[in-house]
Amino acid sequence: MKLLLTLIVACSIVSSPTLADDSSSAGSRAVAVRVTTAKLEPYAETLILTGEIRARTSSQLSFRVSGRIAERFVGVGDHVNAGDLLARLDPSQQQADVANAEAALAAAQAGARQAVSAFDRQKSLLDKGFTTQSAFDAAMKAVRTTAGTVESAQAALDIARANLAYTELRADTDGAVTTRTADAGEIAAAARPIFVIADDGPRDAVFDVYEQLFLSISELPEVTVGLVKDPSLTVSGKVREISPTVETRTGTVRVKVDVGTPPAAMSLGAPVTGRIEGRKTSAVLLPASALAEKDGAAAVWVVAPDGKTAERRPVGILAYTTKDIVVETGVAEGDRVVTDGVKLLRPGATVEIVGEEAP
Repeated sequence: MKLLLTLIVACSIVSSPTLADDSSSAGSRAVAVRVTTAKLEPYAETLILTGEIRARTSSQLSFRVSGRIAERFVGVGDHVNAGDLLARLDPSQQQADVANAEAALAAAQAGARQAVSAFDRQKSLLDKGFTTQSAFDAAMKAVRTTAGTVESAQAALDIARANLAYTELRADTDGAVTTRTADAGEIAAAARPIFVIADDGPRDAVFDVYEQLFLSISELPEVTVGLVKDPSLTVSGKVREISPTVETRTGTVRVKVDVGTPPAAMSLGAPVTGRIEGRKTSAVLLPASALAEKDGAAAVWVVAPDGKTAERRPVGILAYTTKDIVVETGVAEGDRVVTDGVKLLRPGATVEIVGEEAP
């Protein structure tokens, strides 16, 4: 019995180092990774803006007199021609003013005719010596005074007739109605905008962008404007105007791109995108899966020349795309960068390359 126990203890002592060796072997097992070979390529950062199509010029139309809107003839989206009647005020007050001015003019004209007749009599009597010079002068003064009264009454009538014409709001250009701020029955104050008409003619693509987006552009390039609902429909345009002020609420700058006469699908208000190519440089494009972190900064794992180890190297990121990262510094052409297995790597670990992706 004692001999059996001695043999069991001896076997336990012999087998213990073997288990330790197996554990050490498991800890130093190589990490399987996939890599790609870095390749420098020309890269131009593309700025993508979002905006809409607008008319080059717009007209704000308003009544020149105040009153109640009696009729409205057009609505938003309607196309109008120059001279078309858009709305009409109740003309009762203006018609009364015209009638009153016409009566005043008739009275002034009657007074003028009477003054002329009196002047003619005084002149005839003066030639015969039957009247005085003072009476003749008074008759002449009356003629001049009544003539001035007639002119004043005629001007008042012209103003009254103009005010009556102002009760009709007519289009001053061909275009489409884009805004309406009042309807029939409302009281419209003089000079209050009632309609906005987008003139027919050249169109602009209007974008509100952050000023920093233009820091990478040395000169204003052509902008490719595409329709949001149909990206295949594009036109080329040039920056026509950049607002000199920054919108305080949004911190953006308004940019207008001249697109001339775009296709019919790019109608007023159509949402569009604008693509602008930034400065061109050489960079390495890597899959987003290659991105790692070192001391809070972006990094990648680069396989050593012997192919057995990898080092974590900080990199300078130029841009991020939907599936790639654009590396400007930190990776040289020909470096083999780990693209799969990044999360399993630790400093000092050995690697085993199990596949290589095309650059």
